[in-house]
Amino acid sequence: MNLGPVTPILRIFDEEKAHEFYVGFLGFQVDWQHRFDENAPLYQQVSRDGCILHLSGHFGDACPGSAVRIETAGVTDFQTALLAKCYKHARPGLEKTDWGTLEVRLTDPFGNRLTFFENVPG
Repeated sequence: MNLGPVTPILRIFDEEKAHEFYVGFLGFQVDWQHRFDENAPLYQQVSRDGCILHLSGHFGDACPGSAVRIETAGVTDFQTALLAKCYKHARPGLEKTDWGTLEVRLTDPFGNRLTFFENVPG
């Protein structure tokens, strides 16, 4: 048996806010979008480098307030770039943890928590 990568599904409630946060602020790109019809909620894939996330407006696909950890090489540079964007809803800090990581913690507009982390030698 060989397990593959995990793709988290995060619940969204507003497509414009999701785009502003994930694409505009975090720098992800939209890979594809799907709707069953013009009145159906959006389901989409966004990615940046090796990170893939699914964002869903469908009731029952995911629970608002989920948490994901995303391993990030160069997390300090990532945090600096985010601060330079002057996004009005987040000013992420950089924290060194007791368990040997540097972390940038963010909450999206829907309560989902994203932790971008890098292991640091100790």
